[in-house]
Amino acid sequence: MPITLEQFAHECHVLLKNNPNPIGRQQVADLLSTLLKDTQFIDLHINDSVGERKIIYEDSELGFCILAHNYVGAKTSGAHDHAHSWAIYGQARGETEMRDYALLEPGSFETPGKVKYLRTYSLSPGMAHVYNEGDLHSPKRSGPTSLIRIEGTDMSKVKRFEYQIVEPI
Repeated sequence: MPITLEQFAHECHVLLKNNPNPIGRQQVADLLSTLLKDTQFIDLHINDSVGERKIIYEDSELGFCILAHNYVGAKTSGAHDHAHSWAIYGQARGETEMRDYALLEPGSFETPGKVKYLRTYSLSPGMAHVYNEGDLHSPKRSGPTSLIRIEGTDMSKVKRFEYQIVEPI
């Protein structure tokens, strides 16, 4: 029987409450990898009505959010972190090229931080990857892609520093 959003969110809640750290987040990522194979769940929650960012669940106690993302075309984001929070990217459809960066100089709200490129890897359907606090990365999508992403808090309400890549690929 397919898992529901409520069941998945409850399991995430239990894992994160028992381990409010990178161990719990990896357990959630492993659970998300399994969920990403459920085409009924993906088709129900990432359909034509979903835009580039839609919160489909927000945990009232722990504050984490489950989001659906549906990108219809190519899209690239700059190097970023998730400030004081974390995120788990779960690839549902298409492919995302991810790049990781090392911090060279911290940023502020007035001055961008400086980063250097470390590596590139692909997220393909069924893969989930944890980005802990301070992990610098940037996604690139060459065509239509869909994701289920989990944020430690609603990142749309968090002001973040900008980063400048000073040592390109």
